[in-house]
Amino acid sequence: MAFQVTGPDKAQLNRPQPFLDQEEAEEAEEGQLLEPEAWRTYTARRNALREFLTCDLSPHLLRRHHARTELLRKCSYHVEILPKHLALGDQNPLVLPSTVFQLIDPWKFQRMKKVGTAQTKIQLLLLGDLLEQLDQGRAELDALLESPDPRPFLAGWALVEQRRADLSAVMDSFLALMVPGRLHIKHRLVSDVGATKIPHIRLMLSTKMPVMFNRKESVAHQDWVALRWFVTVQPAVPEQFELRFQLLDPRTQQEHLQRGLIPVAACSFEVHNLLPNRVYKFTVKRAESYTLVYEPWQDSLTLQTRPRTPEGPVPGRLGRPGRP
Repeated sequence: MAFQVTGPDKAQLNRPQPFLDQEEAEEAEEGQLLEPEAWRTYTARRNALREFLTCDLSPHLLRRHHARTELLRKCSYHVEILPKHLALGDQNPLVLPSTVFQLIDPWKFQRMKKVGTAQTKIQLLLLGDLLEQLDQGRAELDALLESPDPRPFLAGWALVEQRRADLSAVMDSFLALMVPGRLHIKHRLVSDVGATKIPHIRLMLSTKMPVMFNRKESVAHQDWVALRWFVTVQPAVPEQFELRFQLLDPRTQQEHLQRGLIPVAACSFEVHNLLPNRVYKFTVKRAESYTLVYEPWQDSLTLQTRPRTPEGPVPGRLGRPGRP
């Protein structure tokens, strides 16, 4: 009797075979590299690292810190003179009589303002440096988390834990620097005043939010502009501002006079007698005060006035009907 040996069915060979998805395949392959106990340890440690990167050092959190740092670079910084029992930010003018300023030595106070300027600059530089360390540290741990070989991960776990602790300390330092601190006084600010009782005071750095143009409501007309600006945190007392304007690309000597500085006691102003169909630059900031120590940024806005119309000077609003 003859037996016929046949090979596998061609249709069976061409039939798609079931397979794991990529993540499951990688985990299965990694599991083959380790003993069961080592694999359980690896999985637990990997989950702990993933939780740290997701909660304590998430991309969303770092983006928020970047935005906050950028905002601080636009703030203005001032010296506040406070009694030692008063909290920073107390706006009550009766707490500290104005006579205290009369007791403070002006020359020593100017020296302390220079110290405040240096301290603020250093603080902003440190914030940027610490934020860069957080970004770099997260990238390093994330790359380690995605490594296909679990053995280096387990062998270097002590270094991973140390890196996590270092990054947590960096984050604590970063958060502490977000709030301006106390100025360190090496000399007495109040000169000897005989029998007058010298008050116990301290100097603190305070932050004021930047002044920014409202770009939706600042509009140009034919020969004038209407400007509006705002401060994100409204102060307890009205503030004074300085508005500057200048014509860009002046063509004559007379056009060079199209510039000026205007003190304003509100958050809006109209600048008239401008040239039609020309580009002007406007900047706004707080009026400089006695306590200002550092103001690295001021907002600017460029607007073009409307062309002159044949019918006459009928003001028009950019994108909206003009007012009557």
